[in-house]
Amino acid sequence: MMLTRLLLATMILLSAAATTPLRAAPAPPVHFDWFEYAGRDVAFETPLPPGHYRNPILAGFHADPSITSANGRFYLVNSSFTYFPGIPVFESVDLVHWKQIGNVIDRPTQLDFDGLSVSRGIFAPAISYHDGLFHVVTTAVDSGGNFIATASDPAGPWSDPHWLPGVQGIDPSLFFDDDGRVYLLNNDVPPGLPRYEGHRAIWMQQIDMDNYAPMGPRKVLIDGGVEPAKNPIWIEGPHLYKREGWYYLSDAEGGTGPQHSQVVLRSRDVWGPYVPYAGNPILTQRDLPEDRPLPITNAGHADLVEGPDGSWWAVFLASRNYAKRHYNTGRETYLLPVRWRDGWPVILPANQTIPYALKAPSWMQGDASQAPFTGNFVDRDEFDAPTLRSGWLRVRVPKQPWADLREHPGALTVHPLAEDLDTLRNPAFLGRRQQHLRFEASTAMSRPAAGVAAGLAAFQSEAYWYFLGVRRLGADRVTVFLEGRDGGGVTRLLATRDVFASASLRLKITGDEARYAFAFDSGDGHGWRTLAGEVDGTVLSTDRAGGFVGALLGPFARDERALRSK
Repeated sequence: MMLTRLLLATMILLSAAATTPLRAAPAPPVHFDWFEYAGRDVAFETPLPPGHYRNPILAGFHADPSITSANGRFYLVNSSFTYFPGIPVFESVDLVHWKQIGNVIDRPTQLDFDGLSVSRGIFAPAISYHDGLFHVVTTAVDSGGNFIATASDPAGPWSDPHWLPGVQGIDPSLFFDDDGRVYLLNNDVPPGLPRYEGHRAIWMQQIDMDNYAPMGPRKVLIDGGVEPAKNPIWIEGPHLYKREGWYYLSDAEGGTGPQHSQVVLRSRDVWGPYVPYAGNPILTQRDLPEDRPLPITNAGHADLVEGPDGSWWAVFLASRNYAKRHYNTGRETYLLPVRWRDGWPVILPANQTIPYALKAPSWMQGDASQAPFTGNFVDRDEFDAPTLRSGWLRVRVPKQPWADLREHPGALTVHPLAEDLDTLRNPAFLGRRQQHLRFEASTAMSRPAAGVAAGLAAFQSEAYWYFLGVRRLGADRVTVFLEGRDGGGVTRLLATRDVFASASLRLKITGDEARYAFAFDSGDGHGWRTLAGEVDGTVLSTDRAGGFVGALLGPFARDERALRSK
């Protein structure tokens, strides 16, 4: 009886093995020897006078800045949406020269963004420091809601999210009052039904920070905006400050597009009522001529900080446009001094343009070079470090380690995945921010194996991108091709050429505002050859693609074996 059962079990196992498909072996990797990015914007060509700094302080997609000071230094965070690692943390001693020291979201176990469009995920983090501990409070849109993360060292490690399940809305921030009470502010729907599209309110509630639990009544501080009769839209990004006995509530209004602005109100009591400043908005660019040279637009979402000399400064987002409305570099981080007038903070008087260069904080030391975060520069990554540089981003959280710097020392090894750039999961794409309207991005890579397409991508979202790829034909012949998506839901083949290629070849993407070009050097002695020139760069602009991010550039590898077998 026992022998019969063993024979029966063996037959079942053998039958299951015969009908279960074998898992395909991983696709052969592609090696990228280096990646170089060079920017040459007209706005950055003018030399800086001594003691001046350049705006933006963080060029390229660095939206929704929030800032705090601690231990003689400044710390700044930005929105990261569905990119990983998420919520970059920057450090500076002078508000001008910044260094990324870590990320709040740096472990795949902390959050999951699968299934989300690029511009969902992490919205508007706010950083604060109190009693030896750093706090970042933010919203994981469509992926968990509002949470707080903490760290004793801003470089990390940061805690896993402390979720706030009872807190709805977006753009939370914390305010630590002198009496020990802590308050949570955020944007949410108004009481009752919204009167119009974009009608929102700023709410506040006390919070128990020992248990990360809101407590007591929740109250509306602003309903609609500073002029409710005009139906203002998208009051958001609240920050509360205390100065000389006054509580100052500063918020963004008008949406993150051309009507964006910053407003301020004040009260003698933390619960209000809050009275708007008669000179609002304290920052905007919406009233300036569209045809002004080198326009900076979309200014708002500011956060204020006090310097060691008693001066106040504001960081905020804005965009550099071309052709009036397009901007591929996304929403960037800017810095301006704050002037106190009759007890009110003013960032920029009405009808003044945001300057590209201005006098630096009094305590700034060293030269005025702010590369590689702003200005014109060449940035080359030889992939010779043990870990990836902090500027490289993945689209959503990786489920497996497909990028490696140890397997082939001195090169980036990318293991191709089946996911294409249109996926709502994680493709094998590493991107760095496009920081200039005029730029070149290039790389040297190994010839891909059969069944693999690899090269350089210019990526705005899963629905708007270009891929300059190489596909092996056999022996030493390859196809160099350009694919793209422009929001129509279909990937189009835009150009292709069959050439002889050596074991290593080079690829290059150049951009000049709305004009992009894609070139290759196959190593056959012909040098650089253009595959496609005068390609529509507005496909990569935020205003056309929608959402809140800027374009990324970098290596991409795709496993095409399943496609070829169909």
